[in-house]
Amino acid sequence: MAAIAKRQRGKTLESEGLKEALVGFGFIALPIVSFLIFFIYPLGYAAYISFFDWGPLGRVANVGLGNYREAYHDFLFHKALKNTLLYTAVVVPSQMALGLTLAVTVNQALRFRTFFRAAFYFPAVAGSIAITAVATYILASDGLLNSAVGAIRGTPYTHSWFGESSTALWSIMGLNIWTTSGTMMLFYLASLQSIPTEVYEAAAIDGARTWRTFWRITFPLLKPGHFFVAVVSVIGSLQVFDQAFFVSGGGGGPNYSTMTIVLYLYNTAITGTRFGYAAAIGIILFAIIFTLTFVQRMLFGRAEVA
Repeated sequence: MAAIAKRQRGKTLESEGLKEALVGFGFIALPIVSFLIFFIYPLGYAAYISFFDWGPLGRVANVGLGNYREAYHDFLFHKALKNTLLYTAVVVPSQMALGLTLAVTVNQALRFRTFFRAAFYFPAVAGSIAITAVATYILASDGLLNSAVGAIRGTPYTHSWFGESSTALWSIMGLNIWTTSGTMMLFYLASLQSIPTEVYEAAAIDGARTWRTFWRITFPLLKPGHFFVAVVSVIGSLQVFDQAFFVSGGGGGPNYSTMTIVLYLYNTAITGTRFGYAAAIGIILFAIIFTLTFVQRMLFGRAEVA
């Protein structure tokens, strides 16, 4: 009888475990299906049509790796890739540094701390196109910035910041560093507030100064935050599109100085109706993003182990 009762209890526990598992799978079923439909399927379909000469009416011819070979020899694609990588190399560390600085600042016991948090984050809430439209007036040849520079110099200054190839991309960089730093501030602020206060109390007892405490305690403990912010920042920078499109009117000018990979992909697909080649460009961009994310994960993972 005891053995029978034991087997029945075992079956009851297995049944309850199965029900719990089914309930869990039921909760995640919809997100997984949505992810498969809206992310995995488009990615696979893009990879499929990248091997074809695909036009508005569908498949024209099977070109194999022809689209990828064309991208390898395409000067304009190389220009877009160079601009995007330069943009990423400048914007990512800059907005991470600025976001961390703002987070550390507003994490202190300051008066009007809530106001400063909202003020720093406000540019991230406003639409990027609206901010870029305002920036085009400020950075125009007769805009507010040149007026201020001219007043300081004592002579008129009429440099068109978005209209010259030497400063167009750098102006977009500065604009995006400012507008995205508020978002990075929130990410870092969440990480800062997860650090136990006992660590800082122990450092204060040992007589550690503020700067030493930051570098020896705060900065290393923010390692998970660094990884998350870096990944989000790199992905966003590699996908820069709207500001470059608005400033250049969609052409990537002047002299292709604002041509980015996504803008070139857009022009290839929408203006040139070369969907196969555009899909190949998208797959290349995906490979770059995946590789950089994997490298960051490996670096941060090794740092965690060390």
